[in-house]
Amino acid sequence: MLASSIQNQASKKFDYNLKIFYQVKLFDVYPLFPIEPVKAQGSWLWDKEGNKYLDLYGGHAVISIGHSHPHYVETIKNQLDKISFYSNSVQNSLQEELAEKLGRISGYPDYQLFLCSSGAEANENALKLASFVTGRKKVIAFKKSFHGRTSGAVAATDNPKIVSPYNASHEIEFVPFNDQAAFNQAINKDVAAVIIEGIQGVGGIQVPNDSFLQLLSKKCKEVGALLILDEVQSGYGRTGKFFAHQFSGIKPDVITTAKGMGNGFPIGGVLIHPDIKPWHGMLGTTFGGSHLACAAAIAVLEVIEKENLIKNSETLGNYWTESLKKFSPITQIRGRGLMIGFDLPDTFSGLRKDLLFKHHIFTGEAKPNTIRLLPSMAMKKEEADMLLHAISQEINQLV
Repeated sequence: MLASSIQNQASKKFDYNLKIFYQVKLFDVYPLFPIEPVKAQGSWLWDKEGNKYLDLYGGHAVISIGHSHPHYVETIKNQLDKISFYSNSVQNSLQEELAEKLGRISGYPDYQLFLCSSGAEANENALKLASFVTGRKKVIAFKKSFHGRTSGAVAATDNPKIVSPYNASHEIEFVPFNDQAAFNQAINKDVAAVIIEGIQGVGGIQVPNDSFLQLLSKKCKEVGALLILDEVQSGYGRTGKFFAHQFSGIKPDVITTAKGMGNGFPIGGVLIHPDIKPWHGMLGTTFGGSHLACAAAIAVLEVIEKENLIKNSETLGNYWTESLKKFSPITQIRGRGLMIGFDLPDTFSGLRKDLLFKHHIFTGEAKPNTIRLLPSMAMKKEEADMLLHAISQEINQLV
């Protein structure tokens, strides 16, 4: 009996050590800050040590209406008590409700909506759709673009480091951003689609000129190519209009959206011109348009409309832009509404980290020295002022 007990204990210890040795590790592809948020409310985060942070980045522009908005939370909880998911082989009236609300609030009531789960998936389906419609495969994209990490979307992304040899087989031509002459030279009847961001996000908050978007729209019509507006980051009211391209007055063939669409719940969408006719099996997805995803997205639109958040984005965005101009070290400010980027000289390259670790303010970045601001559209003026005060403190220490 004693020998058997000792053997069992030894066996358990061996199993335990084996589990430790073979414990699955996360695939290390993300550079991480030593901060773990465990709670969020409005524009604020709390880490596991109880430290409070002002969130002016929203997890890459995902948090559109504020963390843990009461109406959003209640809507999702109520939906969980009913049904959270079934496949797209059955009717789902929540999809129709979402399509109606999105069309009405965005100004595209006559467009069609295909639902998916992310911005990359939205862009992938948009590119596929353009190829189906035109029978062509060439795509024009732009320098500094970012459209996602799936096959076609990453091929249309101007970052060779994340484009594998497998992805590189797509036929993509990159044209300088806002360069009308270069675009006129590139566009022809071999092109299936032109894809451009409403405002480039990862590229450093680069705003396309209204005249440039108007040229793209005109030339696409002339050659029979589809114009795809990637509004994944710049859409959903962040710029002071529902979509950033609406400043130019154009109507693209296809518009993609995600990020702020679900306020943290994974959902994406493709708005499709009414002249493009679908057929069964043309596009498809397992999780896109689930009951829970639609409930989250409906709640977001209801809050945007009820709380007039698009106007708030415009007002506070203008306030920030004018206030940032007063800081002499800032060399350039770009953006619209609450999608802002500002450039700094090398002597201020540590500002983003100082804002985070000294002032507990989350912001974003673009290389080499651009700080990106993508807060919740429900941000308050006193929260906007906290950033300005922190920047002033840091600049005064170095000037």
